[in-house]
Amino acid sequence: MGVSGKLEEVVPFALMVTMEGCTIALTILAKTAMNGGMSPFVFIVYTNTLASIILLPYSFLFHRGERIQQPLFTLPLLLRFFFMGLTGIAIAQNCAFMGLYYSSPIVVCVMGLTIPAVSFLVSLIFRTTKLDWKSSSIRVKVVGTLISIMGAVMVEIYKGPFIRKASSSQLQAQKPSLFVFYTAPDRWVFGGILLATSSLSVSLWNTIQMGTIKQYPQPMKVASFYSIAGTLQCALISLMVERDLNSWKLKLNWDVLLIVVTAIFGSIIRTSVHISCTRMKGPFYVPMFKPFGIVFATTFGVRFFTNALHYGSVIGAVITGMGYYTVMWGQLGEDELRKGKSVERVESSDEKVPLLQEQNEV
Repeated sequence: MGVSGKLEEVVPFALMVTMEGCTIALTILAKTAMNGGMSPFVFIVYTNTLASIILLPYSFLFHRGERIQQPLFTLPLLLRFFFMGLTGIAIAQNCAFMGLYYSSPIVVCVMGLTIPAVSFLVSLIFRTTKLDWKSSSIRVKVVGTLISIMGAVMVEIYKGPFIRKASSSQLQAQKPSLFVFYTAPDRWVFGGILLATSSLSVSLWNTIQMGTIKQYPQPMKVASFYSIAGTLQCALISLMVERDLNSWKLKLNWDVLLIVVTAIFGSIIRTSVHISCTRMKGPFYVPMFKPFGIVFATTFGVRFFTNALHYGSVIGAVITGMGYYTVMWGQLGEDELRKGKSVERVESSDEKVPLLQEQNEV
């Protein structure tokens, strides 16, 4: 392997590891900001608003020179943008950030790792996947789903001893106005339910997204328009929930910088890297790095930030990570089998072409 070949392997790997590290760092910083008094609803609206403003012109620059025949503003696509915004932003992010508020960044990582398992369960419910026990890939996915669920449940019901305790300032955090009946921000079961809801919503979003990209194969433009739809939906939800006008006032401090950095990173940097790595390495390359978030959440939480961390969380996260890779392994096997069948159909059709030509010539 030459120098260029090594770079093709090292650069995507380094980029993906960096993306996961930055994602977890921003998640922990968001947790710290919310514990310091920032409303999760306000954070979501401001972040997505700025992200949408940045993403819309960037999406046209990203796909410049690409020409497709499918018109963008059709009723089916607009409905898809609406439901992608609803599932991928309005429901998923509000539940995720509220879940983050009531739990911890490592619990967010764990629940994120259950998304392939939840997606598999959703496909069984909607009968897009048949539970064929003769298929080795289905059996692997079932085992992986059970492992993922066990790991997530362990994180919720067993904390274990502290690796690091939260700082005293976190214990005096303010509460969002909708949930004032909770007496402490560290409500893991409630947070876990919210995060599980977010994972379910993301699974539905993934299903809608795959169909949308097939109809309109310019992912950055799709992302920009469903981002706008989701931002408007978040604004309506947040204005109904967060009625304290003081919560919407931003001061020129660390929180504003966090909103700006999160918006730029989420809308342009991470999305561009994910699309580029997917095109270079295939659809399974990017998801393989998601469990790296556990390592970063543990390391950052202990070394640099003030969030509490428990041994039970780390053990449960490792179990969930094993389940995640097991489900992905089953999915990979299923896709390879599907591709093999497609190749067989193409080869069989190619064999028939000369016969058809001979008939036409006669």
